[in-house]
Amino acid sequence: MRTRGLTCLFTACFIFLIFTQQTSLVFALSVEKEAELGKKFLANIKAHFQFLTDDYAQKYLNRLGTILSQQVQTKPFPFHFYIIKQNDLNAFAGPGGHIFIYTGLITSMDNVDELAGVIAHEMGHVVARHISQRFEQQKKISLATMAAILAGIFIGGKPGAALTTGSVAAGIQTQLHYSREDEHQADQLGFKFASLAGFDTAGLINALRVIQESSWIQSNNIPPYLRTHPTGPERIANLESMLKQFPSSTNDEVKGLRQNFPIFKTIVLAKSSEPDAVEQVFKKQLNSGDNVALAHLGLGIVYKIKSEYGEAVRHLEAAFKAVPTLPVIWIELGEAYQLTGQDRKAIPLLEKVLNQKPDDTRATLLLANSYENIGEYERAIQLLKRLTYLEGSTPEIYYHLGMSYGRLNQLARAHYYLGLYFKKLGKREKARFHFAEAKRLSNGNSSLQQKIERDSKGIP
Repeated sequence: MRTRGLTCLFTACFIFLIFTQQTSLVFALSVEKEAELGKKFLANIKAHFQFLTDDYAQKYLNRLGTILSQQVQTKPFPFHFYIIKQNDLNAFAGPGGHIFIYTGLITSMDNVDELAGVIAHEMGHVVARHISQRFEQQKKISLATMAAILAGIFIGGKPGAALTTGSVAAGIQTQLHYSREDEHQADQLGFKFASLAGFDTAGLINALRVIQESSWIQSNNIPPYLRTHPTGPERIANLESMLKQFPSSTNDEVKGLRQNFPIFKTIVLAKSSEPDAVEQVFKKQLNSGDNVALAHLGLGIVYKIKSEYGEAVRHLEAAFKAVPTLPVIWIELGEAYQLTGQDRKAIPLLEKVLNQKPDDTRATLLLANSYENIGEYERAIQLLKRLTYLEGSTPEIYYHLGMSYGRLNQLARAHYYLGLYFKKLGKREKARFHFAEAKRLSNGNSSLQQKIERDSKGIP
């Protein structure tokens, strides 16, 4: 109760500051402050949503975002792109260059040009510093409160209500929502970025129409994107008039993204939707003969999620037979083989991926696991160590290193890596135990002792 009271008091003070501020004294956030606000905003989003963590999907989105961002002459922030695992039609740009796309929006798009149009528009908001311009008297309110209120407005619904009460949000929306001028400027910038990058500039218009049609199909359920980025006949007319100013072009990179969009969409759909429902979607696609290979790929992924590994292997083998040159099928089939204990079948496929894409982290980890499963621990360790040098390495890597070293009877190193594993999980007592054992067993190995001393710091 005390926390709720303080929150309401703090928010009331925020509203008072907004409405008592003299309009002639507007102070936009500095780039440094907005970057800091962006980190807090991202933390709020992560606390309320699950992100889709698929290597292929994330790399595809990052490539799309990079091609668009290369057309921006002056970037106030580096762009970061995230896929939120939520079936709503929504996308938004947070402070500091963080851009979020919902899986529901991705799977509703017909082609990459439509998705590019939405992303380019969101980038327009970032480049024009629209979020910064919405804040006044920023020195009198904490960035943490700003981040929470802004996140509540963007995400809406129950998650948004958890960050701001309905009445508070209603009062603040007037100040923080994008203005008509903001939307128009973001449209112009988005068209410019999409055009220069080689995308069809009609993509945003088509995307908005898809979103509007969804709202009609779902009667009174307005998609979140239309709540934060309102549209209408006037805006659509303005967008159509812009098409003449920003003619469409194309290039090989965009052609590649267009060609691979159905694969991207299939993976996002399979890994973000309710398994039983999407299983029927892919079965219908398979029966219709419409892109059979992708239907098999989607079903293979769905059956892995449902732990029906035999069916997963069957469909992924069918996908591989139909399109034997697609690395993403090699990875999914390799994992399915591994899950059914067929590691010696998995290894050639995963090696094949790494021959083409040496930095593929998922294939590297899967391959290391298969070598571990068949007792080739030194090969597994070699692959796992490669992963530890990459940013964002997962605790799982250190667990497998510990187990592989243990199988080789190198117990000091085994305990050291298990200590790192439990440290990354936040399990201090287990981490402390394994570091202590590593230290006890590492007599004569000064290099390892230094690592143990360094990495065990901060664990009381």
